[in-house]
Amino acid sequence: MVLKPNLLFVFSDQQHWQAAGFVDASFRTPNLDQLAAEGTVFTQAFCTTPQCSPSRSSLLTGLYPAKTGVLGNVGAAGGEPLRLPTVGALLQQGGYRTAYFGKWHLGKDPVGTAGWDEDFGVTGKETNDDRAVTRRAVEFLAGRGGDAMPFALFLSYTNPHDIYHFGREENPAPKVSHPLPDSWHRKDLSTVPKVQRQFMDEDQGRVIVAAEAPAWERYREIYREKVALYDRELGQVLAALEDAGLDRTTLVVVTSDHGDMDTQQGLIYKGPFLYEHMMRVPFVVRLPGKRASRQVDFPTVNVDVVPTLADFAGIALPPTDGVSLRPFLDGSGLLPERDQVVGQYYSKQKWVNPIRMLRTERYKYNLYRVHGEELYDLANDPGEIHNLAEDAAHAAVKAQLADRLAVWMQANGDPFPTQSPTTRDGTPLAAG
Repeated sequence: MVLKPNLLFVFSDQQHWQAAGFVDASFRTPNLDQLAAEGTVFTQAFCTTPQCSPSRSSLLTGLYPAKTGVLGNVGAAGGEPLRLPTVGALLQQGGYRTAYFGKWHLGKDPVGTAGWDEDFGVTGKETNDDRAVTRRAVEFLAGRGGDAMPFALFLSYTNPHDIYHFGREENPAPKVSHPLPDSWHRKDLSTVPKVQRQFMDEDQGRVIVAAEAPAWERYREIYREKVALYDRELGQVLAALEDAGLDRTTLVVVTSDHGDMDTQQGLIYKGPFLYEHMMRVPFVVRLPGKRASRQVDFPTVNVDVVPTLADFAGIALPPTDGVSLRPFLDGSGLLPERDQVVGQYYSKQKWVNPIRMLRTERYKYNLYRVHGEELYDLANDPGEIHNLAEDAAHAAVKAQLADRLAVWMQANGDPFPTQSPTTRDGTPLAAG
């Protein structure tokens, strides 16, 4: 009889792909760094959408937001509660003791919230208390020592989402220098769909748009402080896992639901844009009882999490949009083929701005309803500074990517062609 591994799945909120010390030394993440040194780092990991609720629906079902029905944040435009079973219910049915502690943000539908033997924040009051999440996690792990039943522990942390505290500071200035990225200096937002500039001038970007460079550096400093706070909690959980003698029997997966602009392109927070710092996230997997460091550039998407966990757990799944990474991780097979990644975006509060992204190894194509297009040559412009959508020399490339995106949308029943953008207050615009 093959024993099923325990599963520990940890994810942060709003942590972009470079927000780790092993990628960028300006971040202090010793615990994530240690995990990366002991496991597999997927350097090209993407979320399906840079919004909390819809991305979480993908993480927990293996489906794109257009299929989960959670298009926007719960309570905002398109933010319906998750009404589909999650991987928690499947693991519970498959013989696992399941627990989910932390930020939920997926509504309270009884089907969507089912499947957890223990929960903190799912069926009851929502929580953003990261320290309480860790306390419960430590207690849960300490109680598993003599338990013959395998466990699946899901931990959802709020930080570094608390970067939004930046807007509460008066006269922000950095304590130490945090140099601004090249794209902050060189990006011209007049060359991209106008909603990006509108986000800065009229929406949440207003807290910084007119400020001088020191305020932008302070934003970067606060963001790094929030990432460090999250890493501290992660370290306590990993230590508790080891103290309980469970690290050799537990698969550990760590990622984030989406990124943060971190002043790249002269933008902050998240909004109607699909830059790399929005779509790419950390993704680290450590196998039970094995310590081996490697980095892989295979493009993963967060819909891969559910089939991967289910494969390790030995449970059957209904169809998903993801693939299992287990064969590659445990050496029993190869990575599947994937030559493109698709991203979806719907809304922010009442403001609906449907966008679709198709990204290949070299190019990224973004299609907006009404507001236009973007095309970036990532090989020659990794900072996504130069929008080539209107460049005649790249017309053939744009047309090819647009065709590929149209094929994907049709094959997946994507409602994008019929989605209607709005003004910031939710008034419908005439769709083009």
